[in-house]
Amino acid sequence: MKRTTKLRSLVEPKRIIEYVITGGAYFWSGYLVFFICDSLFGLDLFWSKLLANIVGWTINYLLQRKWVFGDSKKASEEQVTIRYAVITLVNFLLDYLIVAGLNALGLTPYIGQFVSAGFFTVWSYLWYKLWVFPAKAKTRKRKHRA
Repeated sequence: MKRTTKLRSLVEPKRIIEYVITGGAYFWSGYLVFFICDSLFGLDLFWSKLLANIVGWTINYLLQRKWVFGDSKKASEEQVTIRYAVITLVNFLLDYLIVAGLNALGLTPYIGQFVSAGFFTVWSYLWYKLWVFPAKAKTRKRKHRA
C-alpha cells in the first residue's frame, strides 16, 4: 500500500473524531443555555431552544469551518456561510419538532435533546461533508498510452 493511500485512509476517521468533539461543544454549550433559559428564566420551549441553538451554531460553525473541514480553498466564505445557514434553519425546525414531539409524548426536553442529538450526529455530518464544506473535486491526469 502506498504511503499516500495509507494517509488518505486515516483522514476520514480523524475527521469523524474531530466532528464528534465539535458536536460535543455544540451540544453542551447549547444544553447549558437551554437550561438557563428554561429553568432560570422560565422561557418557553421554542425560545429556549432558539437561544440555545444560536450559541451552539456559532461555536459549531467556527469549529467545523476552521478545524474539521478546514480548507479555505474549498469554497468561498460567503458560499459556506449561506449553505450553513440554510441547513441550520432546516435542522432547527427538525430539532424543534423532535424535541416538542417527544415532550408531547411525556419525555422531558432535557432527554429529548439527547435523542435529537443522536439523529443529528449522522444527519449533519453528511450534510456538512457533502454540501456545506465540500472538498474540491480532484482532477486526475491520466497517462495515455500510444
